[in-house]
Amino acid sequence: MKTVIVTGGLGYIGSHTVVELLNEGYEVVVLDNLSNSSEKVIDGIRAITKKSVHFFDVDLRDYDKLESAIGYYQQSIVGVIHFAACKSVGESMKYPSKYYDNNVAGTNNLLMAMKRYNVGNLIFSSSCTVYGEADDLPVTEQTPQKPAESVYGRTKQINEQMIKDMHREHDFNSVLLRYFNPIGAHETALIGELPNGTPDNLLPYVAETAIGKRDLFTVFGDDYDTKDGTCVRDYIHVVDLAKAHVVALEVSVKKNLKGEPVNLGTGKGYSVKEVLDAFEKENDIKVNTHYGNRRKGDVEAIYADPSYAYKLLGWKAQLGLKEMVTSVWKWQKAISSKCCGGGCCGHKNKKA
Repeated sequence: MKTVIVTGGLGYIGSHTVVELLNEGYEVVVLDNLSNSSEKVIDGIRAITKKSVHFFDVDLRDYDKLESAIGYYQQSIVGVIHFAACKSVGESMKYPSKYYDNNVAGTNNLLMAMKRYNVGNLIFSSSCTVYGEADDLPVTEQTPQKPAESVYGRTKQINEQMIKDMHREHDFNSVLLRYFNPIGAHETALIGELPNGTPDNLLPYVAETAIGKRDLFTVFGDDYDTKDGTCVRDYIHVVDLAKAHVVALEVSVKKNLKGEPVNLGTGKGYSVKEVLDAFEKENDIKVNTHYGNRRKGDVEAIYADPSYAYKLLGWKAQLGLKEMVTSVWKWQKAISSKCCGGGCCGHKNKKA
């Protein structure tokens, strides 16, 4: 049996990747501390795939517990996909120590445990935030890194360098997948993005406002030098993103890749307003919206040149903005229908 360790595997991108791994015949071991996820996600994964995952409640900062989990499966591990990290740009600016402790120290522990048990393949969840405010668009893998806009971006840059440096003392393969902005949910509406507390990402907040869980959706800044004054991002469907990890896991070994950076995006930039308009149009619903001040740490515009991902991995995004916004609304309605209606999840019984 080929076993893949997935850190943060019950989170948003992690859970969708677990589904794709199971569909491809891998045995999956999930390590997650449940800080921004729920063990109930396993039920959704099982319902989609008709297969089970092995789950361990592990915080990567607890080295002994991490080493024990990896050591148990050492003989069958073919790779590690590393998602576990704090991921809010805004929060990282307020609490930098939290991000360095969790994102950097956790990754260092993982690398040490991989070395201890001679695990030979790592797919790292990086981010386009390592580029910061790029001088030229679209960004390629050779675009200079300027992540000074956010602590979150700096932690990803540091992790990338740690992985590259570790190749000096441990012979393993690795790919650094630099995501652009993942949105959407699985077509079954059995798994999707379900943040604990107030969402930091665009579409979860839009959907929660549309369903009545939030009173108002705030667009942070309408005075950027863009087509409509709002920030521009390269939005990619989470299922497309998940599939890229499975491909990278296999290609990494075949091509003996060592710290290879790869952009994962669609190559098209959409503004916040364009995504909001698409959500309202495709789902036939209005969202109570307010335009506020810019948010510290946000860059004005960024989108990818994804051509290298196709050249190296044979991967390219297949799903468009319509599939992204409709799947999010389907997911939001599904999880809201399970609410007791008593205010336990903030749902105000607004008709969907």
